[in-house]
Amino acid sequence: MIYITQLIYIKPGQEKVFDEFESVAIPLIAKYNGKLLFRLRPSDESYIVSQIENPYEIHLVEFGTQQDFEDFMKDEERKKFLNLKEQSIKSSVLFKGTKL
Repeated sequence: MIYITQLIYIKPGQEKVFDEFESVAIPLIAKYNGKLLFRLRPSDESYIVSQIENPYEIHLVEFGTQQDFEDFMKDEERKKFLNLKEQSIKSSVLFKGTKL
């Protein structure tokens, strides 16, 4: 199993566009032996310490293999909606890891 944690930063006013992209992308995860373990929108009060900009959302996703993750990223249906991602996301940080 591999785990993907993503910090997502949204462009101001683009929350609905981002949600539209996620409504397409998230269901596709299961098609590639993956599972969305959680999707958080933490409030400012949720942070005890933060030395970086607080993300709009945090995702933790599990995939069976690295290849499953790569296949998800190349999914043709997902690619049709990448314009929504580009319109709404200012930046993101992705961490890949394994369970210890």
